[in-house]
Amino acid sequence: MDTSQLSQDILNLVGISKEFSSVRVLDTITFGIRPGEIMGLIGENGAGKSTLIKIICGIYQQSSGQVILEGKAVDIPDYITAKHLGIGIVPQEFNLINSLTVYENIFLGSEIHKGLFLDKRRMREIASEQLAQLKMPLDVNRLVSELSVAEKQMVEISKAMILEARILIFDEPTTTLTGHEVEILFSLMRKLKAKGVTMIFVSHKLHEVTTICDRVTILRDGKLIGVDEIADVDEEALARKMVGRDFSQVFPPKITRSSGEEMLSVQDLSITGLLHHITFNLRKGEILGFAGLVGAGRTETMEALMGLRKIDSGKVFIGGKQVRIKHPKDAVKNNLGYISEDRQGKGVVQIFDIPKNISLISLRNKYVNKGFIDKNQEAIAARKYVKDFNIVASSLNMELKYFSGGNQQKVYLARWMDTGPQILILDEPTRGIDINAKSEIYEFVHTLAASGIGCILVSSELEEIIGLCTRVYVLREGQIADCLEGQDITEENIMFNATGIKEGI
Repeated sequence: MDTSQLSQDILNLVGISKEFSSVRVLDTITFGIRPGEIMGLIGENGAGKSTLIKIICGIYQQSSGQVILEGKAVDIPDYITAKHLGIGIVPQEFNLINSLTVYENIFLGSEIHKGLFLDKRRMREIASEQLAQLKMPLDVNRLVSELSVAEKQMVEISKAMILEARILIFDEPTTTLTGHEVEILFSLMRKLKAKGVTMIFVSHKLHEVTTICDRVTILRDGKLIGVDEIADVDEEALARKMVGRDFSQVFPPKITRSSGEEMLSVQDLSITGLLHHITFNLRKGEILGFAGLVGAGRTETMEALMGLRKIDSGKVFIGGKQVRIKHPKDAVKNNLGYISEDRQGKGVVQIFDIPKNISLISLRNKYVNKGFIDKNQEAIAARKYVKDFNIVASSLNMELKYFSGGNQQKVYLARWMDTGPQILILDEPTRGIDINAKSEIYEFVHTLAASGIGCILVSSELEEIIGLCTRVYVLREGQIADCLEGQDITEENIMFNATGIKEGI
């Protein structure tokens, strides 16, 4: 690398390589980042993005190569060292402690003291001010365990902001945010840029990259494909560079049915303070959408159906028969499956391998023989799902913590398919995964629906709702605002209903 460029850049990565168990996941990555710029970082799941930013943050150490900060080579053995060097991160997977309050999480490791004691009043004030900037008026005394995924995301962002870092990394920060909340975040990023803060923005949403970034770095299969000025590329060009080929239609053709057998009917479902008289139905082989702003009650509705929340009133019918679901086991017995939006908290088990993750729910019914787990049958099933779902893994015995987000999500899907569901609820199923993995999941959902399985899709990405669903229920403040069908499923109609702009809502 040109030594004159080293003095101009705030951060340089020179020949960075990383290996896990002799598998090279980063291969001699070299590029620089200018002071005060927003650098995009894109690539498919498994391209090496997360590994690279973890090296910058001291979570991983490179196998070879150098990290150069302001012209000097630095050793970053841990995250504490990175913080002292002025490097902060908003992680993709939350690093929060559920048993602590919002303000305690925001200041964890950066506490303010008043003499020998913690200055809790000052920390509460600053935490409230930071969340107000993000237009997320949370009670900072609430426990993190009580928050939605989107609220947790805002806490993570606030946690990074109070560090006043010189280099701030955003790893998929918008995956659970609405369009309005994304604009708030982008406004804050522009203010930070004006103050001279350098940012790395990792995202699978290419329109966000082209909107907020100055330049973009593309990785593929652990190698550097290029660094481009945003002004010189468009989304299509970036997608081609990411996947190494032309990327055409993302969504499969919609399944159109004029009518269908009713599989699920929910009538007047209510939870005090959360949901009010939720009524909807699902037809056989349908992809039914649920849209709405964060906090509208979409996830709460699905958790109630799965027995994860206590229903105060209302009725649920499956196949025309009223059922009582008080526990997730009841849901599974009634052939319901649920892909939670919280992949890390309620989904995959990071320290389990592929077979153990897939058989987690169906173990007793399918893989226990005379009191012993049939490891052979478990492995046979796992190999089938690895093939069917195109799960990239060097070994069935790899722990899930070493997998990319997209491959973790595929394992999570395989687990629920192993239960043989007739109704599958997918809550933000493509959160934090790349464009190619998204397309594979869309095709999979389409195939499920074509086979007669009823699918419910909850998504904050309106293009997913519009591209996949034949009917869409829009929720607002815990109520059904409208049900849209066919040509009426537009971004404008969804947002008008979700925000209450539409006359009469």
